[in-house]
Amino acid sequence: MAKKSISYKQAGVNIDEADRAVASIRTMARRTFTPAVLTDIGSFGGGYRLRGYKDPVLVSSADGVGTKLKVAFMTNRHDTIGECLVNHCVNDIAVQGAVPLFFLDYFSVGALDAKVAAQVVSGIARGCKANGAALIGGETAEMPGLYAPGDYDLAGFIVGAVEKKRMLTGARVKKGDVLIGLPSTGLHTNGYSLARKLLFDVAGYKPDTHVPQIGSTVADALLAVHRSYLKPLRALDDAKLLKAAAHITGGGITDNTPRVLPKGLAAHVKVGSWPVLPIFEHMKEIGNVPDADWRRTFNLGIGMIFVIAERDLKDAAKILKKLKEPWYQIGTIAKGTGVVYE
Repeated sequence: MAKKSISYKQAGVNIDEADRAVASIRTMARRTFTPAVLTDIGSFGGGYRLRGYKDPVLVSSADGVGTKLKVAFMTNRHDTIGECLVNHCVNDIAVQGAVPLFFLDYFSVGALDAKVAAQVVSGIARGCKANGAALIGGETAEMPGLYAPGDYDLAGFIVGAVEKKRMLTGARVKKGDVLIGLPSTGLHTNGYSLARKLLFDVAGYKPDTHVPQIGSTVADALLAVHRSYLKPLRALDDAKLLKAAAHITGGGITDNTPRVLPKGLAAHVKVGSWPVLPIFEHMKEIGNVPDADWRRTFNLGIGMIFVIAERDLKDAAKILKKLKEPWYQIGTIAKGTGVVYE
């Protein structure tokens, strides 16, 4: 009795669809290449030549975009989620003084759709290009049975470099230094589990519901791109005005600011010194969210905090004005621990 022939495709993996996806990805990735890239997409590994540093420190980070992906699934909008991922990773290494060099992505899905994959990677490529990072490789994995139909996961890995003597460690932060806050574009990539519960489950909104209190549809508010702060950060650092920088992600201002402060120093944050974005105010009202939870879950409109000496405030302001970068003086450094809201 002849046995039935079973192919890989029948098992749920479509190699031809993967080839179509990779062909599209290769085209987009090549547009981000710099002369330092030595290999092409499809190589077993990505090669990058490091030049121009005397005593280089490589700074790396890996991250994802959390359950913001769920909103992309609900709306079938996949072209910006990759840009959020890149910008998040760029910010994470930039606060340590590093300039991004290259980026790799991991895209995994139950059943591969080359068009969706291309949309996701288009955002990654756009983010890489804008930040001067080369998209030199990654992994597209088709794993049937592991994901629900239409779902996928996305993660990124970035490597940057900085001269050892120019690393931003926070060691130079002192009592009396000033906290400058730069505005966020929304939730960025944190707090989406609570946001989805409040907006969809409690308030009963749909993705296309226009909410007057936030001035947009729910989908537009939740899918706003996580912005990059690389340009203003590099400008202040190159001017030797920056003592430390904190990327305000999961944990909010409460948990992220102390990460860049020396032992024995606290961040005194002045409540009301910046405009809290309407979406955060509205979610707080919907769920009667306690202040402590609200501040540790969301960025509340501040996506990056710079620490500078008070005497350098005017010079920093001139640079940020030239960049057309809004900023707010949101607090000071004092003796103590953690963050004190005043």
